[in-house]
Amino acid sequence: MSNGPVVEVTGLRKSYGALEALAGIDLAIEPGEVFALLGPNGAGKTTCVEILEGYRRRTGGEASVLGVDPDRGERRWRARIGIVLQTTTAFDHLTVDEVVAHVGSFYPNPLPARRVVDMVGLTEKRSSRCGSLSGGQKRRVEVALGFVGDPELIFLDEPTTGLDPGGRRQLWEVVEQFTALKKTVVLTTHYLDEAEALAGRVGVIVAGALVEVAPPRELGGRERALARVTFARRGRLAGAALPDLPGATLEGDMVTVPTGTPTAIVGLLSAWAAAHGEPELPALTVTRPSLEDIYLEMVGPAGHRDDGVPQ
Repeated sequence: MSNGPVVEVTGLRKSYGALEALAGIDLAIEPGEVFALLGPNGAGKTTCVEILEGYRRRTGGEASVLGVDPDRGERRWRARIGIVLQTTTAFDHLTVDEVVAHVGSFYPNPLPARRVVDMVGLTEKRSSRCGSLSGGQKRRVEVALGFVGDPELIFLDEPTTGLDPGGRRQLWEVVEQFTALKKTVVLTTHYLDEAEALAGRVGVIVAGALVEVAPPRELGGRERALARVTFARRGRLAGAALPDLPGATLEGDMVTVPTGTPTAIVGLLSAWAAAHGEPELPALTVTRPSLEDIYLEMVGPAGHRDDGVPQ
């Protein structure tokens, strides 16, 4: 295992001619962490990950992965890393067990192939040829190939794309098993619930710049964002004058109150409703901005780039 951060980059840049895909990223990822990289298509996520994998050379800046410059990583270093790409070519004429065992043989200390096949939920398909599998099942094989080498660090590039909800949850469990062994995961995903469920921290890339790194619950000031208390002004409450509710809005019979003290507001409204003969507030909800709400606000209209730059 390396000392210090597993991944550390300073001023990381990548240009394609006049186009700058990465505009000077600083980032450190600690051992045992699940770190999710978020951003719209074309923002630079995949470019960043491919540089860290040693697949793509950077234009400028410094990078260290497991204590090694990925531009100079050799076979021993590569054996410490697992990669699940967005798409790979399946070995159509081999069975699931055969292809996982075959790829595992490239590593010095692989996990048992049968165990990995079980982990990704392909037990019943272990003797099936890969060419006969569905798209979602092939995706599970690709994930198995990333894990079979028992790497210290694994890169998961949109690992659950094409999977049904059950398959996604199962692969989340695989990631949790992996991190329970103190391994490190770098994840890119377009599923905000996936990032929130798995990652201790997330980083948001917009137009090649890393705009923020934070735990999901803190991203974009989410913990401090106002809650919204919503209820229906119905029945005995329809004609009742509302108490003092700064910022309240009315749409139809629905009242929405933005507030930093939702418990106090609900208490005030409950007492108001009871005073008018209503023991319950109709259609009461209390919500805070979701990670998706915060993310969409952060990326904004400038977040999408369709200029031919790799993601």
